[in-house]
Formats: sequence, structure tokens, C-alpha cells
Amino acid sequence: MENHPTLEMYDYNVWANLTIIRRLKELPKDIYHKDIQSGFSSVAKVVTHIYVVENIWFDLIEGRTRNEAIASAAQLEPLLAIKDIEEMDVLYRELTSKNKMVLASQIDKDPTVVLDHPTMGSLETSISGAIFHIVNHGSYHRGNIGTMLRQMDHTSVLQDYVAYLYNESK
Repeated sequence: MENHPTLEMYDYNVWANLTIIRRLKELPKDIYHKDIQSGFSSVAKVVTHIYVVENIWFDLIEGRTRNEAIASAAQLEPLLAIKDIEEMDVLYRELTSKNKMVLASQIDKDPTVVLDHPTMGSLETSISGAIFHIVNHGSYHRGNIGTMLRQMDHTSVLQDYVAYLYNESK
């Protein structure tokens, strides 16, 4: 049986994030926390941001309020900021394992997720919509990482959806 399209998109997101993490682990250790002039001040801050935002969205999917999710993220972010890439790899794998179980238990129902934003107001979306946002958000910030690596004279790695499809077809 084929994967639900939303699960497929999340699987792609996990693959792409792990692909960029694997690339970061190949580079000199100092690259990860190196201060640089970019949208974020270090690659570590981008990886942390990707992790924290994904965690927030899954808190919302699991029924937590926005305030609860943001409070949890505020506690989590400083703890992640000091981790090295090897530790983030382990933490991200643990996070995605938990997230996949949450998705598998709810995706057929595709319930509504309610977002209450302080300036944009209230919005209802589906879990599929939330996953689409997570994937799009991750793609954008993996692009940030690629740009930052080039600024530091290192190459990034291909993590487009088509690369995922080719990888999965092997």
C-alpha cells in the first residue's frame, strides 16, 4: 500500500533534513557554530530553528495551544543552541520518530488544527496543511544553510524532492 501523500511529504522532509545534517557532519567541526553574516548568525541557529518550529507544529497537531507550544519552544531553544551537530542528529531522529507515530495515528482522520496567532488571528487548517508548512519551512531554511556553507567556501548537498524520489526508488 502506498504512503498517504502527507506522510510521503513528511518522509521527504525528514530525508532532506537528515541529508543536510549528514553533510554538516562531514565538515570541520567549527563550521557548525561559526559566526557569519547571513539571515542567521550560524548554521547551528538555523538547524535549531528548523527543529524548534517542527516541534511547535507537532505540539499543535497533538492539541496543545499556541501558548503552550511557544512556551515549550522557549525552554527548548537555549538547550539546543549549545548542542553540536552529532547531538542534533540524534535529537532530530528521536523527534521525527515521535512525529511519525503521531501522524500515523491521525492522518486518516486529518483533523483540524487550530492556530491562534497574536497578530494574524485564528485559523483552522488540516494536519496535511500543517505538514505542507513544515516541509516548505524546512526547504526554505535548508536553502539558508546551503548559502551559508557557500559563504564559508564549502558545498552543500542536493536535497530536492526529486533527489528524494530517486533515493527512495533504489
